[in-house]
Amino acid sequence: MAGPNNSFIKKQKTEKRLKKRKEKEQKKQLRRENSTGGGLDNMIAYVDKFGNITSEPPAEETAVKTEE
Repeated sequence: MAGPNNSFIKKQKTEKRLKKRKEKEQKKQLRRENSTGGGLDNMIAYVDKFGNITSEPPAEETAVKTEE
């Protein structure tokens, strides 16, 4: 008895799987469009001379050479 309905069930499962994949792709696209991530510049953090984490790059200090 399961023979004649077998192809119908396979077709339904295939359609359901494709529909789910399409919905997942749409959700993924929406997340990409609405993301506020930015890029690498937003992820960089600097450490100052006291060991505190800051978002500003350290000021350039000139190194003083000592003569021996």
